[in-house]
Amino acid sequence: MTKYLIIGNSAGAIGCVEAIREVDSEGAITIVSEEPYPAYSRPAISEFLMGERTFGPRMYYRDAGFYRRHNVETILGIRATRIRVERSMVDLSDGRSIHYEKLLLATGGSPIRPKMAGIDLQGVYNYISIDDAKLIDNSIKEGARKAVIIGGGLIGLSLTNALVERGGMDITVVELQGRVLSTMVDEYAARLVERQLRQVGVELILGHSVARIAPRRNDPEAVGGVVLDDHREIPCDLVGIAVGVAPRIELTRGTPIRVDRGILVDDRMETSVPGIYACGDAMVAYDYIYGARRNVAIWPKAYLSGRIAGFNMAGADRQNDGFTAMNTISYFGMALTSAGMFDPDEPDRYEILAEEKDQHYKKVVLSNNRIVGFIFVGQIEQSGVFYNLMKRRIDISGFRDRLLSSNFGLVSLPPELRREWLEMDRMGPVAIPQPLPDVVAGHHG
Repeated sequence: MTKYLIIGNSAGAIGCVEAIREVDSEGAITIVSEEPYPAYSRPAISEFLMGERTFGPRMYYRDAGFYRRHNVETILGIRATRIRVERSMVDLSDGRSIHYEKLLLATGGSPIRPKMAGIDLQGVYNYISIDDAKLIDNSIKEGARKAVIIGGGLIGLSLTNALVERGGMDITVVELQGRVLSTMVDEYAARLVERQLRQVGVELILGHSVARIAPRRNDPEAVGGVVLDDHREIPCDLVGIAVGVAPRIELTRGTPIRVDRGILVDDRMETSVPGIYACGDAMVAYDYIYGARRNVAIWPKAYLSGRIAGFNMAGADRQNDGFTAMNTISYFGMALTSAGMFDPDEPDRYEILAEEKDQHYKKVVLSNNRIVGFIFVGQIEQSGVFYNLMKRRIDISGFRDRLLSSNFGLVSLPPELRREWLEMDRMGPVAIPQPLPDVVAGHHG
């Protein structure tokens, strides 16, 4: 009986289980996770913090009977501490060791905590897990009213939005870059978001960093404020750390598994060690827009890469047809989506179509009559069509003049392209080969 061991219990792990069971109905599957909960929707933790959901079945990524139906043994609240590749064993924090025949590292990412004075004071929180949200919730219930969010990226603005929706908070966002969402949108779209943030009462400090977190005068163990790089002081009783997430690769240390800013995988999600796979935020995979391996930390990619790994672990040959970033948010009454190379470093090498109308913005980046990136602000309903045109490398020269029209959609495509599109859907995606690079990569924590 094949033994499948999965380290981690989020979207990638669930995708892997479902794929394995489509091929192998009997092989033993074990999931090990340091979190003590069933898999839950991480995007929904903001709804918990807003008070719109309690943590329970409504936040689970699959229903409560998922593990039983798929005959999965779960070891929750226990951490994997070491992989012994030569013996096909994984050691656990409770002293147990588990043998595997196929192993998936679905370890996700861990929050980056900057090295600064005061980072360990009470009232300083990360924001990537339900336990983080619970701690922030408790802090607010105990009276926290002034928050400083360090980082104006996706995580930082997600936390900001949750606090705005909850109400009763004085919120300041400090972002080192000169604009918010610098990895998700261009400068014009960022200014639209910033204007909306200010309209809902959020103070923005851009182009500066927090030098240290200061303790409270009457309680040296708790947060009392932050001091910026220009020596300004901002009083607060809650600090959210949102400066980024790093792939969790600590289990690869001391093993032959190769890493480079994440665990390197081939187009089957297999690492440099046969029989060991990786998925989701922990891995570095091929980005078909940039033509290189990158860490693309998005929820759908985690699930899909887990499925690809699961099929291959169970003996079905499946290949990745390429990933690229696509993010969609709806914060502060504003919807926004971006994908691919939306803000090229060398814009003169690309053709850029753009339309700016008050709070609405459309931008499409073209290369050789093919979409390589886009941003929509305000009206994002067309984003799925644009993503598929980009992913399938469709030549848009026959309908480029309609790309920015308000009613552009699937029906706007030429009939022959619509038929081809439907046929491709029936046949499934075509894999983009991506062999593991023949380099020696160091470990990065």
